[in-house]
Amino acid sequence: MTIRTRMTLWYSAGLLLSILVIGVLALDELYEPKGPSAQYSQGMQDYVGIVLWIGIPTVILSLGGGWWLMRKCLAPVSTLTEAAKRVTEHNLDTALPRTGNGDELDQLTAVLNAMTERLHQSFTRVRNFTLAASHELKTPLTILCAETETELHDESLAPAQRERFASRLDELHRLARIVDGLTLLAKADAGLVTLTLKPIRFDELVRDSFADLQVLAQASGLRVELAACEPVAVQGDAHRLRQLLLNLADNAVKYNQPGGFIRMALRRRGDAAEFTLANTGSGIAPEALPRVFDRFFRGDPAHGHEVDGCGLGLSIAQWIASAHHGLLRLESVPLQLTTATLRLPFPRGEA
Repeated sequence: MTIRTRMTLWYSAGLLLSILVIGVLALDELYEPKGPSAQYSQGMQDYVGIVLWIGIPTVILSLGGGWWLMRKCLAPVSTLTEAAKRVTEHNLDTALPRTGNGDELDQLTAVLNAMTERLHQSFTRVRNFTLAASHELKTPLTILCAETETELHDESLAPAQRERFASRLDELHRLARIVDGLTLLAKADAGLVTLTLKPIRFDELVRDSFADLQVLAQASGLRVELAACEPVAVQGDAHRLRQLLLNLADNAVKYNQPGGFIRMALRRRGDAAEFTLANTGSGIAPEALPRVFDRFFRGDPAHGHEVDGCGLGLSIAQWIASAHHGLLRLESVPLQLTTATLRLPFPRGEA
């Protein structure tokens, strides 16, 4: 129940109670005859007339006026609520509108603006730190990878030493991928990533991704199927959309089961292209689904150590989808099927 409705009910109850008390007191006076019965009867009729022609209209006008007055007084609250709903981590520097009259609500708005400003500064510091740290890490990682690869090609290495160097190189490559993912997301948060948007054949990207997926799935013995691939064109960045499809395909392979399958499909759905990728596997628990797009979140703790990954793939995929004004969602039935659905709008004028 809104504050406006609650205040109106209180106001109405108080008004009706006051009228009832006044009516009872007036009625008591009429029940004490002070003259002939004809005068008493006339007084009763006057009382009824006053209630019908003055009391009831007064109640209606009072209720209507009270409702309008409360709506007028609480309108700034509704305005502040709608403005606060639009606040996200990307527009924390946008101040909430103030009335400027110095009342309690204006003071509350000032406090909220100060709070969002502090949050904006904190987000900016974290973003700048991530950008700086990932940039500084790239050079030593590149040097370590090059040196390890050089040592790995040394013919005098013993098999045990070669295995250690190979394991070290894998971990260095994994760390480099984490740094690259963090750099991309930090730049995206800061608005530093520029997309080259142009009309592209999305079905061609899906067919290329299907070919890559067949190669990725061979080592695990997975069946890969392209159920449908209707010709569709979207406005997008081909490089980023290819990266999105590759991230989804990589997850479908890593979190599958022996002898499982992966099914891809691209169809036209109203004013959007709908791409789906379904895979078998252990699936995602219902309580974990809301967090699958969080950075560094691993939805399958049972495979946390044996599955390569850092928990940034789906975060990057969601950012790419949002940057194309699209929608990416995940649905999962544990121990049965996990389905990723991507919807991308058609260019204006095409349906």
